[in-house]
Amino acid sequence: MFESLSAKLDSIFSHLRGRGKLTEANIQEAMREIRLALLESDVNFQVVRDFVQRVREQALGQEVMRSLTPGQQVVKIVRDELTALMGGEHRPLTMAAHPPTIVLLMGLQGSGKTTTAAKLAKTFRDKGHRPLLVAADVYRPAAMQQLCTLGESVAIPVFACDTGRDVVAICQQARSEAQTHERDVMIIDTAGRLQIDAALMQELRDIKQATPPHHSLLVVDAMTGQEAVKVAQAFDQAVGIDATILTKLDGDARGGAALSIKAAVGKPIQFVGMGEKLEALEPFHPDRLASRILGMGDVLTLIEKAEQSINHETAAALEQKIRQASFTLDDFREQLQQLKQMGPLDSLMAMLPGIKGAKLPAVNENEVKKIEAIINSMTPEERSHHHLINGSRRKRIARGSGTSVEEVNRLLKQFAQTQKLMRTFMGKKKGKGKWPPLPLPRPF
Repeated sequence: MFESLSAKLDSIFSHLRGRGKLTEANIQEAMREIRLALLESDVNFQVVRDFVQRVREQALGQEVMRSLTPGQQVVKIVRDELTALMGGEHRPLTMAAHPPTIVLLMGLQGSGKTTTAAKLAKTFRDKGHRPLLVAADVYRPAAMQQLCTLGESVAIPVFACDTGRDVVAICQQARSEAQTHERDVMIIDTAGRLQIDAALMQELRDIKQATPPHHSLLVVDAMTGQEAVKVAQAFDQAVGIDATILTKLDGDARGGAALSIKAAVGKPIQFVGMGEKLEALEPFHPDRLASRILGMGDVLTLIEKAEQSINHETAAALEQKIRQASFTLDDFREQLQQLKQMGPLDSLMAMLPGIKGAKLPAVNENEVKKIEAIINSMTPEERSHHHLINGSRRKRIARGSGTSVEEVNRLLKQFAQTQKLMRTFMGKKKGKGKWPPLPLPRPF
């Protein structure tokens, strides 16, 4: 995401940082280029104009002009303004004093609303809550069945009853059901339309009146750019929304909706969808995204993903194996699987500071699959004692994994180097106190 904007801003700031002293002409030229970069990224025109004006005023201040690193000062100003533009800081959804906390999801058809409902329910469940999904879309064929299937896949109950097309009655019955079974969160998946119409808005108003939600969230497709902003404005004026959820942000290379919607509508972005999997819903942190856009990485999100994906008992056992110099290919495969659970490898690499612009080989998910296939084609004895793998065994492993002998050789060679490196670290660490947290190994 934001590849185009990020690349253009990096070029602009590289030029500024190369100057020991900035003049007003330098800053004006940079502001023109930033304006064009934002407009080409489909950011709202009014938002761009106000943003550039604020950055210009600060960049022309005496503190920047007299600074020893004026280029870096301008980058800091842009980062702070980008953060403010997208909402400042993330505020988690508050829970109701008297459960259930009711979350109303609304949006047009095709925005990913039903899938987002299941993702949101899983997010609440992972935090220790007991969510209930409510199928209130009685118009779209198989909408209720879709939600039931998604709910079953994450072991979350779905309230779906046959009461005709009375969605108000469905929501009221669902609230009683949530209270009876002590469900502290109730997520209502409402109907959408292909376009905004009076009937849709009236139905949503009826639901809000009969079952007042604690949070009204609008689900919009980030790929639609400025159309997402227009949809948010229309829903807010007609029904009232508290925040938005942007779906498909991982596929939005320009990012115009994410940069425009808070300033244009006045409502924050609460969550963003970063993939098709039900784990791919993330809280929206404006400061972290601003850092990623400017190539500064996003270490906090990377740490959070690691904490969610890594089994700490397994990590402790692995640390002990490294202490004993008994790290095997089975252990390495397990580390790769945990790494994959954190998300696409290229997106994880993008969160590392200093990676932007570095000449690194492309992260190929297929290569990781090849490594797993090669290890899976080995016998348990071979995985525990890789030095037993001779020429004939390598040919058998290559045939079994659908790879070549050269690829098997490369894996074994690099694994041997990894073991040697671990022994070296172990030797340096011996007798020096507590062993540091084990980093995840990089795939070969």
